[in-house]
Amino acid sequence: MAIEHASPTRGDVYLIDLDPTRGSEIRKTRPCLVVSPDELNQHLRTVIVAPMSTGGQAYPWRVRCRFRDRSGFVAVDQLRTADSERLVKRLGRISPGTLTAVLAVLQEMFTP
Repeated sequence: MAIEHASPTRGDVYLIDLDPTRGSEIRKTRPCLVVSPDELNQHLRTVIVAPMSTGGQAYPWRVRCRFRDRSGFVAVDQLRTADSERLVKRLGRISPGTLTAVLAVLQEMFTP
């Protein structure tokens, strides 16, 4: 089920198998935005991703997005590290404006 090609790039959207999960973690196989820096992606077998969802509420840590003609959110509060074996298929790239907004939320979340 793992993909065989060049390493993922920040801003790419992949279909990722997130199961098994626990508690309130976002479940199932779903689109996820790669947020880890390209240098990490080139050297590690893991990527840091933020799941995408078409449902849920608009919180300050959920960035509105439009991808493949569907509106939804990038759930920055649900960050996780995924092994490359969980990456099912590359779906495309998020818009530069959405990526900038996601990175700004991340910076706000992790800066004192």
